[in-house]
Amino acid sequence: MPRKAAEGKTLKVTLVRSPIGYPKPQKATVRALGLRRMNQTVEHQDTPALRGMLVAVRHLVRVEE
Repeated sequence: MPRKAAEGKTLKVTLVRSPIGYPKPQKATVRALGLRRMNQTVEHQDTPALRGMLVAVRHLVRVEE
């Protein structure tokens, strides 16, 4: 049952700093998250893979539960 609760959880991810001037892998991670413009917000299912991506670019994004 706890698994179903985790599947329904979503995170709002907002790009708050430009990836210009940062390494290519970080830029690629921002694009893979679906972020293209400053202050753009996207919603994603909360998964371990997503959490890993967010840790890699935590200085560029804001995350809300």
